[in-house]
Amino acid sequence: MNRRSRRTVNQIVIFLVILSFILYINRPQSEDKSFSWTKIRYKTSATNIPEARGACPKLSGSKKPALVVSRVEADGDPSWLDALSKKYHLCVYNVDAAADKTSSTLQVPANRGHEAMAYLTFLIDNYASIPAAGAVFVHGSRWAWHNDAPDYDNAALLSRLDVERALASKGYHNLRCDWSSSTCPASVPAQGSLELRLQSTVEPWSARVASDIALPRALVAIFGGDEFPSTSAYAKAKLQLRRSDAVRAQCCAQFVVSRERIWQHSRDEYIALRQWLLDGASNSDGSVNSRRGARSQSAPPDDRVAGRILSYIWHILFARPGADGEIHLGELNKEACPSAKDCYCVLYGRCDLTCFSPGDCQGQYQVPPNYRLPDDWENTHS
Repeated sequence: MNRRSRRTVNQIVIFLVILSFILYINRPQSEDKSFSWTKIRYKTSATNIPEARGACPKLSGSKKPALVVSRVEADGDPSWLDALSKKYHLCVYNVDAAADKTSSTLQVPANRGHEAMAYLTFLIDNYASIPAAGAVFVHGSRWAWHNDAPDYDNAALLSRLDVERALASKGYHNLRCDWSSSTCPASVPAQGSLELRLQSTVEPWSARVASDIALPRALVAIFGGDEFPSTSAYAKAKLQLRRSDAVRAQCCAQFVVSRERIWQHSRDEYIALRQWLLDGASNSDGSVNSRRGARSQSAPPDDRVAGRILSYIWHILFARPGADGEIHLGELNKEACPSAKDCYCVLYGRCDLTCFSPGDCQGQYQVPPNYRLPDDWENTHS
């Protein structure tokens, strides 16, 4: 064999070795794994916890499910919610409104984390008053690309939503059924995979990719807290996703949850989770909370990333632990991504749909071009 042939063979061998190594470390793993994602352990060094100014008026004793709405001024006229007051107890948070120190109702401590700040503030400041009928959490815009209806109308979805049936099985359900824009399909790479890291290099501007990559560390910080660095290797394995461990989740942070699932976490835990979000925010001078390890332990400063991370873990927070007191990844993923056919039937009573795959049903939902509705959509569909 001449020198050129030997060099070619050596290059092929090296390539095959590298390829085999990559395939090995990214080999499919069993989903029969359990994680200690059952208690929020994040510790803050903040000396001042926000005052309670997020009470929802007359919620205590309400027999209707709460409708918790996180809205901003850009969401437009909120009067579409009025018709829903017959079915729900409305709790509408205007997160970008000016603070009113004379009031203790429906205010958030900061416009941070998108809808998550309003959701967590509601849970904290109304913890003892959660209705027995549960709570529904939604965004403040009636018309939005992610609303799972042919015309993207959240008013129609909420009118049809069967809250009691949605909560009957597990006590939690995302309001989306279609799998587009979710991490449900098996084709979506695991959050810690090399494939996703390569994608982040190619698309450094993508908040979604950045959020996916940040999720494993966030899970450790939120559920492990300051205890994580000193824990055993076994305990760390119960918190840390491996490269091929995928957390499947539906888009887009609109869901219904029972009082029992909310109360499986203490009020102090929700305070800790909100502080995880607040601690990551930049201060007015551009600096970040300077406590030891704050950059790695608190939420990412980028609000798009921090908010999306929380949108990925609501179903983990409200999951029912197994008999061993832990969250089982396979069961978690199964519950997070029910078939679209079953989901439409349970949530909205649409039970005779034609569905060609587990993730979509004919005529129900389609992602609009560029994930945006036309500017005149509201005027042409109201």
